Amino acid sequence: MISSMHCFQAINREECMMLFSPQIGTDRLELERLCHENIDSRTLYAIETDEKRTVGVYEHIPQSPYSTLKDAQDALDRLETRWEDGEGAQYIVRLESSSDETGEVIGIADLYCEWERRTGYLGFIFYRPFWGRGYAGECAEALLPLAFGRLDLELIALHHQDGNDRSRRAVERIVDRFGGQHDCLLRNWTPIDDYIADEQRYTISCDQYQEATDE
Repeated sequence: MISSMHCFQAINREECMMLFSPQIGTDRLELERLCHENIDSRTLYAIETDEKRTVGVYEHIPQSPYSTLKDAQDALDRLETRWEDGEGAQYIVRLESSSDETGEVIGIADLYCEWERRTGYLGFIFYRPFWGRGYAGECAEALLPLAFGRLDLELIALHHQDGNDRSRRAVERIVDRFGGQHDCLLRNWTPIDDYIADEQRYTISCDQYQEATDE
């Protein structure tokens, strides 16, 4: 069990690097660690600057497409450090090998840990051509066993910007499926450009998850 703010207080760096699964498969998707080894910065930059993929994607989240190649390089560096420090895992989401679009990067899945609260935060970004296919739920199905099993977390939280109906529907399906709940509206929660957005918070506890999946 890890109860400290920083996992180095409990385990060494090598063990931190082994906290997260580097690759997870589902029926339709392959999640692999987002790092230099699995995708180079130039490829990531090309994906993020493809307007056909990103149009509308970043409207409701506190992030923007990379504006330079160095942005992509720096992001990969930060994500590798976060993984190595045991603070969180971010995954490239690819279509599984049997798909007609084999290996194509369709989005990003994120699991960020607040160890002192025994809480993880799930987040997903899918590029526009892949909206509406239920991929967020499939990623959640892959990451929740990691969160509640291997990482021994007690709670998973999912947030979406208030008024983002597409994300609301996706989050509600996940929460309903795994026995969770809507908790509250968080006012003035997330800075986005020149304003601070309200967010809706949902949670799934380990007990709720186990009850839902044992049926």
